[in-house]
Amino acid sequence: MTTQPPSAHADASPLGKPVAYAEHYDPSLLFPILRQGKRDELGLAAGSLPFVGEDVWNAYELSWLNPRGKPEVAVARFVFPADSPCLVESKSLKLYLNAFNQTPVASADALAGMLAADLSAAAGAPVAVTVEPLSARPQRDTGYPEGVLLDSQDIAIDRYTPAPELLRADTAAPAVSETLYSHLLKSNCLVTGQPDWAMLVVRYRGAPIDREGLLRYIVSFRRHNEFHEQCVERVFTDILARCRPAELCVWARYTRRGGLDINPCRRTPGLPPPPLLAEIRQ
Repeated sequence: MTTQPPSAHADASPLGKPVAYAEHYDPSLLFPILRQGKRDELGLAAGSLPFVGEDVWNAYELSWLNPRGKPEVAVARFVFPADSPCLVESKSLKLYLNAFNQTPVASADALAGMLAADLSAAAGAPVAVTVEPLSARPQRDTGYPEGVLLDSQDIAIDRYTPAPELLRADTAAPAVSETLYSHLLKSNCLVTGQPDWAMLVVRYRGAPIDREGLLRYIVSFRRHNEFHEQCVERVFTDILARCRPAELCVWARYTRRGGLDINPCRRTPGLPPPPLLAEIRQ
């Protein structure tokens, strides 16, 4: 089991570069990226994160050969803990998964074990893996958050790079517990500049957050270059600093690219994870 050494530099990854697709199992294709570099930008010290959470990846292009050479196909889910030292660059994960295409594997369970071992080694922490063959008719629930959609506000917007100063809460008003969400989150890949689209959900308890300011803030990521996980951590950190809720949970449902969708969640320690409902565009 071999992986690339962790890199703080995403531009060293295969992302945005021509590559040949391997046809046989090769865990060295996985490219870890240290999380701490971007966390340093947010003032988040190693070992004292203000959140817990996970990055839930869904994979839709997974195939291998059974012991008789017949192809098997499945969907898979990978759950990376937010406190793992590294995230895994998405194109490298796609290359790694496609390297199973001509690889004989005894069973779906055996494949899940291989995936868990390799992804855990790359992330530097245990990664939970589920592999569901399509012959078992796996299902995925699609739905909308039980909360208030921000997007119907008729407002003018002219900020397209992150502007945390737009965030504010009415500290004179009674505390509320509510869920606010928007389909208007768009950011761009840190390396290639390709657009990333997502629904962003904010669930909190505390002084009422100004909804117009929150929507303006979400849209302000429109020209921002950062990975999915890093964007969600930036949103969590900015809301925590500017609005000071007693409890906060921020999650995103990003649309798929290359057969993968990524769903980061960051929340106050002690809060449960949100339901794993897929966004309609996923």
